Amino acid sequence: MASKTALIIQDMQNDVVSEGGKFTTDGAADHATKQNVVENVKRLADAARAAGIPVIHVHYIVEEGAPGLALNAPLFQGIVELGAVVRGTWGAAPVAGLEPEPGDHVVEKLRMNGFFQTRLEGVLRALDVDTITITGAWTNMSIEHTARHGADAGFNVVVVADGTSTISEDWQNAGLNYALTNVGLVKSADEVIADWS
Repeated sequence: MASKTALIIQDMQNDVVSEGGKFTTDGAADHATKQNVVENVKRLADAARAAGIPVIHVHYIVEEGAPGLALNAPLFQGIVELGAVVRGTWGAAPVAGLEPEPGDHVVEKLRMNGFFQTRLEGVLRALDVDTITITGAWTNMSIEHTARHGADAGFNVVVVADGTSTISEDWQNAGLNYALTNVGLVKSADEVIADWS
């Protein structure tokens, strides 16, 4: 199974999960710390590379002023108002410890869904992947959107419970135990690493 699997690390950027990030005033940094999400995702990335599993980083990146970003939802409006995830800034950079390494793939997006109008599906098809293991932030938004799209596109989906975070335990529970029910499997980082061994 491991040879057909890819690890997706989504939105693990400073503005999204790091203390001092533009989007972290509502509890996101605290929840990421509580989940130990950076360290858990790092363990998964190291295990994936050791097993020859592709690692794909999906980053939300806008240019200064977010030209071309449709402002039809509060999240997108917030990106402009806060000046978040602007290319070349500390906020848009991956969190320390989760920087892309040689051989990893990087996909940029402008929406919550990692598949929508990106090259993610093309990369996965080229790598002959049939199972995506999704990690990152935020569980009830980008993770859920990407998981649903992945399932609809025919991929088996695994979401890593302790490899994801959002703004509170309530939202984490809602994402993992309600919204993602029947979309894919929810596993711990240790369970996923054991599957890859």
